[in-house]
Amino acid sequence: MISRKNDQNNKKWLKEIANQKEILSTLKAIIRSTDDAISVVDENGLHTIINPAYTRLTGLTEEDVIGKPPTIDIADGNESMHLKVQRTGIPVHGVRMRVGPNKKEVIVNVAPVIVDGIQKGSVAVIHDVSEIESLTAELNRVKERVRHLESKYTFEDIIGKSRAMIIAKEQAQKASQTPATVLLQGESGTGKELFAHAIHHASNRRNKQFIRVNCSALVDTLLESELFGYEGGSFTGAQKAGRKGLFEEADKGTIFLDEIGVMSLNLQAKLLRVLQEKEITRVGGRKAINVDVRVISATNINLKNAVRQGRFREDLYYRLYVIPIYIPPLRERKEDIPLLVNNLIRKYNQDFGRNVRGTLPGTLKILEEYYWPGNVRELENVIERSMINMKLNEEMIAPKHIPPLVEINEKEEKEEIKKVGLNHLHFFESDKEKENLKEVKHSVEKAIILEALKVSEGNHLKAAQKLGISVRSLYYKIKKYDIHRYYDYK
Repeated sequence: MISRKNDQNNKKWLKEIANQKEILSTLKAIIRSTDDAISVVDENGLHTIINPAYTRLTGLTEEDVIGKPPTIDIADGNESMHLKVQRTGIPVHGVRMRVGPNKKEVIVNVAPVIVDGIQKGSVAVIHDVSEIESLTAELNRVKERVRHLESKYTFEDIIGKSRAMIIAKEQAQKASQTPATVLLQGESGTGKELFAHAIHHASNRRNKQFIRVNCSALVDTLLESELFGYEGGSFTGAQKAGRKGLFEEADKGTIFLDEIGVMSLNLQAKLLRVLQEKEITRVGGRKAINVDVRVISATNINLKNAVRQGRFREDLYYRLYVIPIYIPPLRERKEDIPLLVNNLIRKYNQDFGRNVRGTLPGTLKILEEYYWPGNVRELENVIERSMINMKLNEEMIAPKHIPPLVEINEKEEKEEIKKVGLNHLHFFESDKEKENLKEVKHSVEKAIILEALKVSEGNHLKAAQKLGISVRSLYYKIKKYDIHRYYDYK
């Protein structure tokens, strides 16, 4: 009876041993087949398992490692992470070290092996740093490529229910379904780039390049080489092999030429050739290169006036003016301000980790009464600063949180009129004898502002500097005297 019981126990143990052997065999097969380099150390601190990936990475064979302490593969004298984990029982991650005879740089992750609550050793997964860096670089290149290829915004990102914005969006949506050139017109800060992105995103070129060029950011020679590329040795500092231009990069895609009104007449002629002949010639080159590029341009000046003044080619103007889209300034669509404000609050809640719920009625009244010379870009700045001014426990933007929105009052106006030349009043005395002093001052100020804009070629910042006033004050006066009817709005 006892013998039969012993036989049953023996069979049970034999079966258990067989199961354990099968599990161990399976585990070893899994470890050997994985592409990650793995080493296993037992409770005595000796290597028991390594896999082929480990051998490839470190240059050490099983004969070199099995039965040896875990310091055997360390090349730079650092502490063994196996021994550290066995001593502390705490996993380690992302430790850099060098291993093997070739001093391969690796990243090591080590975890304890626990069986029935008892630590039986540790297992390490080792990654090649050069491979990680290569993959990371490739990933970054892909991300950069995707960012370069894809437009950031869609028509859903264009906020507005005003009549003017609805018309602009409808025109842009129609334009997106054609390959025709588009001219976006509007003041700075109205969202011309947003429209350009949305048009590209809705077009059949959405999976190709979208390249944005700020024509005012580069001097003529640099802008030419950026747009059209150059042949090797074309100028000092040029790459020997030459370089593609942005029109070549944008082939089959879209190029967005922002602030095109500042482009020189020479570059305008080359751009006209691209639009007419669908080809470019690199700087220093003679060979024509065919390109298929959809051009979206934007300007905040009156191009018709620029044509009349000889600053813009008439033939190029009509090539660009195929689908003109006027984007209204914020002061012409103040009914959109509540929508824009709520959208900006959501954005900055995410950026700042806040929970602002909205604005008080008095706050909206202030925002809706303001002139907004900087348009939506200025509104973004004001809402951001308002939320920064709020205490953490405040949930509604109150008038006290809004930074100063300075409209020119009568006192400021008198001071600024002095700055811009009340001493010139005598030049107008013969024509203004019958006008009161206020009318004379206004005539003088308007004339001087027009002259400053003319000398500055419509550049508001330069004109304001010449006049000794702020850009915001200049915008106010331009609106006050209806100057944009007489001069390019820039």
